[in-house]
Amino acid sequence: MSKLLLPSGYKPLLDELTTEVAIRKIKESFQANLAFELNLQRATAPLFVLSGTGINDDLNGVERPVSFPIKDYGEVRAEIVHSLAKWKRMKLASLRLAPGCGIYTDMNAIRPDEELDNIHSLYVDQWDWEKVITDEQRNLGMLKDTVRRIYYALRRTEDALCRDYPVLTPFLPEEIHFHFSEDLEASYPELTPKEREDKVCQEEGAVFLIGIGGELPLSGKPHDGRAPDYDDWTTESSAGHHGLNGDLLVWNPVLKRSFELSSMGIRVDCTALLKQLKMRGQEARLKLQFHQEMLAGRLPLCIGGGIGQSRLCMLLLHKAHIGEIQSSIWPAEMVAKCREHNIPLL
Repeated sequence: MSKLLLPSGYKPLLDELTTEVAIRKIKESFQANLAFELNLQRATAPLFVLSGTGINDDLNGVERPVSFPIKDYGEVRAEIVHSLAKWKRMKLASLRLAPGCGIYTDMNAIRPDEELDNIHSLYVDQWDWEKVITDEQRNLGMLKDTVRRIYYALRRTEDALCRDYPVLTPFLPEEIHFHFSEDLEASYPELTPKEREDKVCQEEGAVFLIGIGGELPLSGKPHDGRAPDYDDWTTESSAGHHGLNGDLLVWNPVLKRSFELSSMGIRVDCTALLKQLKMRGQEARLKLQFHQEMLAGRLPLCIGGGIGQSRLCMLLLHKAHIGEIQSSIWPAEMVAKCREHNIPLL
């Protein structure tokens, strides 16, 4: 409850039924734009995977997956996905897609360890996407071009929505700006990582922050956590910056704070995988199925990420709480506080 934001004078611009129709329009419009920009084909995604395979995304390494035994499979355990970061790479291999081609999925997850607030829910829905690239494309130029394409898809979706609902005013800036987490720390060493994000997003409106997961030079701590075995956050560029991944952030005019829409990046090759596992003391993972496939060269080089569906709808519909977009479970005190401040949770 300490992180719950209650905007003064808030009133939803669309009623509940109109909101439901608008949610469908946003999802249909954005995924069509995303597929066009990145040359993606829809693929059917799993809700759960087998435990102990290394396929599930372990996020920061401390979050517990929801797991269960399978009666008709000798009580072998499965677990609800956190995201599909690794599964998608295996799917690209099985489909034998050529460089420049990729997939997107409707990913649904349960994250029981989330700290519930305006933008974090037990239920997570994302467009998870992944695209095959060549070794020559594993660079910042490829990363930035992909980010710009995703951002253009966001802006086109916003434009179409605001034409359908004139009560909504477009606010996303024309261009997205790029910053390295190392530079941001050097510019604002007295601020926390979240405060740095707030500051740069308030000034520029839309930002892609590059280099998430590795220790920063001044503090010796990462800007934010990342698993060591999907995003590449250690490869050094010619300019001396580390990381080929990042977060897409925008300024949220309702909550008046930075707002993460996507975590994405160029994925690890074998060199980065071994290096990052060693840095985190997790070399034992190399025995798992996913990692064995990687080391055997059976998985393609790729770029990918996740884009929050409910978060995007919340942002474009000028909502104050993600619970206005999705039906989830919230503490009774939070429900009551939100009701007092004109925030109707579904």
